[in-house]
Amino acid sequence: MKFDKSMKLFDTFLLSIAVVLVIIGTYEMMAVGLFYAYAYLMPATMIFLWLVYRKKSRA
Repeated sequence: MKFDKSMKLFDTFLLSIAVVLVIIGTYEMMAVGLFYAYAYLMPATMIFLWLVYRKKSRA
């Protein structure tokens, strides 16, 4: 996803939360396994899909 001027503050907040969840999920996957990382990676995936939906609905 490219950061452009049409990105609103809420979208930027969602993107940063999703990136943090991916980072935490990656660490959890390496430390304890995929089962525990799922709780972080699935919400990050849903947030990324929501961002794409919001961006396409605005265009």
